Amino acid sequence: MGGVAPEVITRGVVCEGDEGFVYKLNLALRTGLRVLKPVHEFEFRSNEEFHKGVMSVDWPALFNVGKTISVDTLLFSDRFNNSMFVSQLAKDAICDRFRKENGKRPFVDGHNPDIHISVYVKDHKVVVYLDSSGQSLHIRGYRDKNVKAPISEVLAAGILSMTGWSHHFPLYDPMCGSGTFSIEAALMADKIPPGIFRDSFSFMNWNSFNEELFNTIREGLVSRIEDNKARIFASDINRFAIEAARENIFRAGVEDVIQLKQADFKNLEPPSGKSFIILNPPYGERLKPEDIEKLYGDIGSVLKHTFAGSEAWIFSAAEEAFKFIGLRPSRKIKLFNGSLECKLLRFDMYSGSKKLKASN
Repeated sequence: MGGVAPEVITRGVVCEGDEGFVYKLNLALRTGLRVLKPVHEFEFRSNEEFHKGVMSVDWPALFNVGKTISVDTLLFSDRFNNSMFVSQLAKDAICDRFRKENGKRPFVDGHNPDIHISVYVKDHKVVVYLDSSGQSLHIRGYRDKNVKAPISEVLAAGILSMTGWSHHFPLYDPMCGSGTFSIEAALMADKIPPGIFRDSFSFMNWNSFNEELFNTIREGLVSRIEDNKARIFASDINRFAIEAARENIFRAGVEDVIQLKQADFKNLEPPSGKSFIILNPPYGERLKPEDIEKLYGDIGSVLKHTFAGSEAWIFSAAEEAFKFIGLRPSRKIKLFNGSLECKLLRFDMYSGSKKLKASN
């Protein structure tokens, strides 16, 4: 996306860019949860040194005392044993800096603050960040209706990116739930920025916020939207899921791209030509063992007989149920859905003999 000197780290990427790049990331990033801007790094050996380090930041230069704040801490240090205690120390230091400057302090709001501050503590080292996003970027703004256990928008976009799906191939999402995979695919196909549906980000409350620059960047991203005539077919057996998906698809403005219908995946009509199938079936928490076995067996049968010559990806945590699909995956990727360990499996559905395919 244009970041300078990008470096992959655990659960993130570090790169360099100006404040306009921060705006761009928040608007256009599909696979990140937050965009954090480091404002200070220091080492400490005591609570007093920690307080002094946080207080040394010129907080009044970053945001107005009238803005509400929240502080979150990620803790990997035996110097403290409670992240909430560290957050409180940081809040006290921030407020003390404001009192020192103008005799007033900002109020704390744990629910919907104007300013989000993140503190990362590892051993004796501290990095203090301004969280430019505010609400997590997985909250796109288009999903108004949910089904049980919906997949995160960021995870869905990440999975689609990993599979290498191209809008040149029809996409089938036959267990679509509230439509997340289909909507994210439609946004990717037409280069629609996922943050375009949000009307607020935390950086809008920074003293440095440049509204004119933000609008220019936003308009530039909008101008790059294309109509690539992607063909996306979403379906689900559950009527309530279809109703939720229909509303979400409409709010995302991609109803012209996604064909939605209520249907049992076992009754899908075979496509003409190569297609791409993405499946996020139930994991088995609410199904009896014999039911989950039958479901995954049916999935394998449908893929084999209906989608010959196509490419299928299945994302699930029901690892024991995978063997009932009856097909050998050509690729396995371990992923996490929250704290739940999952597998993303690729199946190549050969048309005709696999030996003949290999010989060609």
